[in-house]
Amino acid sequence: MTDSIKDYTPLEQHLLNDFQRDMSLSATPFADMAEQLGVSEDEVIESIKSLQDSGVISRVGPVFRPNRIGVSTLAAMSVPEQDLECVARIVSAFPEVNHNYEREHKYNLWFVVTASSEEHLDIVLHEIEQHAEYPLMSLPMLEDYYIDLGFELKWA
Repeated sequence: MTDSIKDYTPLEQHLLNDFQRDMSLSATPFADMAEQLGVSEDEVIESIKSLQDSGVISRVGPVFRPNRIGVSTLAAMSVPEQDLECVARIVSAFPEVNHNYEREHKYNLWFVVTASSEEHLDIVLHEIEQHAEYPLMSLPMLEDYYIDLGFELKWA
């Protein structure tokens, strides 16, 4: 992982900061980003791949409001500290997992799972438990609150 903000190229800085929200739907999103930034589509794709490989970002894609397309749930697991990184990698390997994060709590690994149907969601949750070898707690949304997760990055 990159150790310092100063290690990011100007292109990486723009990719990390400028495209967190309000992207239009397009058949060629990377070409569109490249055009805005005055670089080639290949440069955008290579930079995004580098950011993913280094663990700075996990994915590039839309985030839909919960349960507008398919169904989703917040899930939590209680994982011993020594297994947390391994289990987090297992959880993140599922394409239905939007993101995961560690919390200081008995339930220390939290993640969002989105699927096309309740049946598919149940299957994915079961598969995550089987692969991770720890039980999970599913916390389906009862009320919708919008939180903007984007934030402007300040480059020194």
